[in-house]
Amino acid sequence: MRIQDMIEGKKEWRAHVKRVKALPQDYQFVYKEIQKYLFKVGPVELTEGTGLLSGIVDLFEEGAASGKGVLEVTGNDVAAFSDDLIKDSKTYGDVYQESVNQKVNEAVKKAADKLK
Repeated sequence: MRIQDMIEGKKEWRAHVKRVKALPQDYQFVYKEIQKYLFKVGPVELTEGTGLLSGIVDLFEEGAASGKGVLEVTGNDVAAFSDDLIKDSKTYGDVYQESVNQKVNEAVKKAADKLK
């Protein structure tokens, strides 16, 4: 990664954080909880720019502008809302499972080849 790309990425992140801080307190709280949740369950593309997170901020800005409470936007089950956002995304858990399966399959194949 070039230094210019890193600088641009930091600028984008700072602008994103500024948008989050402009949200009403309840929206900020829920956003931060969603962000923590997503960082833990780890959709792979979450670290590529701020696409998904910016989309959440867009949705929250619209909800706040229309006078809705944050739970009217997300529903009462915020984790389920978050899961729905990434349901078609590849997670680090998926990558790890694939890695484990590949290693096991290779070990089994080597063991079978030795028996021949």
